[in-house]
Order: sequence, then C-alpha cells, then structure tokens
Amino acid sequence: MQIITWGFLQTYIAQNAGFFARGRRHADRRGHPVGHPVSRPTRFSISFLEEMWARNLGNLMMSPLKPIEFLIALMVMSLIRLAIGVIPMTLLAIFLFHFNFYGIGLPLIAFFCNLIFTSWSVGIFVSGLVLRNGLGAESIVWTLMFAVMPLACIYYPVTVLPHWLQHVAWALPPTYVFEGMRTLLIDHVFRADLMLEALAINAVLLIASFAIFLVLLRSARRHGSLIQGGE
Repeated sequence: MQIITWGFLQTYIAQNAGFFARGRRHADRRGHPVGHPVSRPTRFSISFLEEMWARNLGNLMMSPLKPIEFLIALMVMSLIRLAIGVIPMTLLAIFLFHFNFYGIGLPLIAFFCNLIFTSWSVGIFVSGLVLRNGLGAESIVWTLMFAVMPLACIYYPVTVLPHWLQHVAWALPPTYVFEGMRTLLIDHVFRADLMLEALAINAVLLIASFAIFLVLLRSARRHGSLIQGGE
C-alpha cells in the first residue's frame, strides 16, 4: 500500500512540475524502499514478542539455548520477514511504475546492510527493555524507530535540520546511508567513506545492544520477570 500510494503521488508531482520535482521523484522512490528496513526493527522484535505473548520465553531461557544463539535466531527470522516484505514491494514498483530499484547496483548491498545492522541494534535494545520490564514496555517496540526517522533524513538532506540537530543526525548510521544515496543519485558518485562511517557506528551500536540485552536478561532472571510476562 505504501508503494502504491507513494508511486501515484510522485507520478502526479512529476506530471505537474518541472525538473526539480522529477529529480525528487527518483530520490523519493528509491528512498522509500531503502528506508523500509530502518523503519522496521519490529521485524526483529515481533519474533521476540511472540515468545512473550505465548509465555514461552522462560522455557527458552531455561533450555540449553544460549542468549547469543537466541539473538542470532531472531536476526535470521528478521531477514526472512524483511525479504517477504521488501522483495514483493520492489517487484510491484517495477510492474506498476516501471521503476527498477535494483538499478542502484552494488551500492544497494552497502545501503541495505547498514540499515539492517541499525534495525538489529534497535531491535535487540528494545527487546531487552521488554524482557526486563514486561509487556508494559511493548509500545517502545512500535514507536522508537519512528521517533528517530525524522533525524535519519530519509527524504531530505541533513542541511534541512537546525544546526544543533545536525550533530544528532550525524550520530545515526542511517543518516550516512541516505546522504550517500543522494550523492549517488544526483552526482553519480558512490561515497564509500560514508558507508564505512555508518558501518563503524553500527558496529559500536551492535556491541552495545548485545551487552545491554545480556545485562537486562540477568536482571530479569534475578527479579523473576521471565515467567511473569504474557498476554
């Protein structure tokens, strides 16, 4: 539905405006599918929440399954869910609007990897919060990334933000991804430095999210939260 809505909107703008709008049309169409992973840390967290809703998390944590193995399994499931959502979406864009998202080429891999790493970091962190505080903290899963998205500059450059907010935006890996994408679309230059900076920040965030999850897991075990959560 999002692809159809945005596609028809941008087609209308392109038919009734000049060169600048046409340029923005291509940037926005590419920005929406690439931005899909960063807006969906729930792809990671939904599998975790399903275990919470079923009151099965305590059983999993008492099994030989290690916490790291559990998180890796959630990552794999998030990739499967993401593929189910994104691949049909991009094929629909080709069929309805003759827009080939895969025309970005090899930089597409760098874009997606960095965004997926960010969504994993957020997903692990919020899963730890829900694990420790119960389903009362579930709303964080659905709202946190949407609160961050305006600072990720998906549909506009960083320079649009107030100067003090730009420093905050540059602390977020998705900002580097979308700035790099705009450079690729407008100047036809792939900024590997931006992708590497995003990768470095993502590495720090992933390590920190793993550490926080393990700390919250130990705290949940001490307070008995593992067997108290559920619908």
